[in-house]
Amino acid sequence: MTQTRRRFPESFKREAVDLVLAGTPLRHVAETLGIAESLLGKWKRQYEQQGDDAFPGNGKQRGESAELRRLRQQLAQVTMERDVLKKALAIFSQPTK
Repeated sequence: MTQTRRRFPESFKREAVDLVLAGTPLRHVAETLGIAESLLGKWKRQYEQQGDDAFPGNGKQRGESAELRRLRQQLAQVTMERDVLKKALAIFSQPTK
């Protein structure tokens, strides 16, 4: 028998962690929601370490990763523009006959 892996939406995780942070015992929240205590503890640690960037989901990037990706794209664009300008300068600086 194989169990299918359960997936929880970001909103569910945040609400569960908010209950724990509000003072409700972790064990009680886990039992009420039907999840393992270890999983809820993991979500809590992840939220405490990463804050709003916690629980990115599939295909979503965290703040720093998204910023790094954007900066790399910008660098590629600026490098291409620089190369075009170098070539144009070389063409226009040749003496005319």
